[in-house]
Amino acid sequence: MKLTGPFLFILATLMIDAIGVGIVFPIMPDLMDRVGASSTAEGAFWGGIMMSAYAAAMFLFGPIVGSLSDAYGRRPILIAALVTLTIDYVIMALAQTYWVLLVGRVVAGMAGATYITATAYIADIAKPDQRGAAFGMIGAAFGIGFVLGPALGGLASGWHITAPFWIAAALSAANVAFGIFILPESLKPENRRAFGRGELNPFATILRALRVPGLAIPLICIFVFEFANMVYPTLWAFWGREVFAWDGFTIGLTLSAYGVLIAVVQAGVLPQLTRRFGDYNTLLFAIGTAIIAMIGFGFAGAIWAIIVFLPLAALSDMAPPLMTAFAANRVGEDQQGLVQGVIASLSSVAAVAAPLMLTGVFERFVNDDGLYLPGMPFLIGALLVAAIAPLVLRMRPQDTP
Repeated sequence: MKLTGPFLFILATLMIDAIGVGIVFPIMPDLMDRVGASSTAEGAFWGGIMMSAYAAAMFLFGPIVGSLSDAYGRRPILIAALVTLTIDYVIMALAQTYWVLLVGRVVAGMAGATYITATAYIADIAKPDQRGAAFGMIGAAFGIGFVLGPALGGLASGWHITAPFWIAAALSAANVAFGIFILPESLKPENRRAFGRGELNPFATILRALRVPGLAIPLICIFVFEFANMVYPTLWAFWGREVFAWDGFTIGLTLSAYGVLIAVVQAGVLPQLTRRFGDYNTLLFAIGTAIIAMIGFGFAGAIWAIIVFLPLAALSDMAPPLMTAFAANRVGEDQQGLVQGVIASLSSVAAVAAPLMLTGVFERFVNDDGLYLPGMPFLIGALLVAAIAPLVLRMRPQDTP
């Protein structure tokens, strides 16, 4: 797919959004300490509650946002989401209590249109056989953002613990200006559909999508994979502090390294592999690397394990864009926003449940009672990914060798 102006703008938008998200990760343990957490395990638990609140709000509003973009166009919905994210980061910067931080996360979840509408935008402008690589470029943009975000967060935390939030707010505000003056509309009037009252019910919308022929399996696989993959954003900082005694700077450095690898994989490796082996065989490879990486981190106790398994974790991140392409190619142009909203909602359900479960497991296996195994959440993730392998095999296209 050609790197046109609109496509480059969407990638830049997602990159800045990823910077805003990643810039906060290195300070999460210290932030939880600031609002009253008494230990790393307790901080991880309350951090998981915040992530779940964000995801719950995104679940409720995801299909609504996607369907609104199908009805009124991608541009106004995307710009409104960017404005909301800017406000959210200001709230987070000014917060003095845990509950205000929680409100900020809920507001951010309501603004989940950034990713939903951006992926629908790319589905509008990309041909069906180009969507796998195009969605991979989204991953690359996020990867670059996660390079810059944690690095900025780690450095800015040395100035003040709220400095990363102010930087994120400034970047989001700049993004709003870019969107107002640069972003054209991608959804033609003839490809729009009416917004009905049924769109307000996320459960009904998800069930309707699951009934579309051929769509249920990729949606289920996306849900389970995203649930398992939540182990990285949920526990990386707390796991690193517990196992290796990392500080904020080191956490930011490792996350930046992960972001570099993701950018290289999504922008360089994914297009090459899909061109040579096809989307399906590349998906199988990504599923395999996910299982190996999670098992490796589950038993890791030395720095060499980070060097060995982090690249495999980055390769496994090829799975979501490929499964998203499988889903997008099963519906018409007037339903791309709906499908992306449902995918976002399913990912949000995973993001609600996974932090609660995984942080509970982490807390159980780092306390003084019973088996000490901080990597147990990674092992659970590996089991979940292995469990969807039979469904992935059923996604094999008829013409795939």
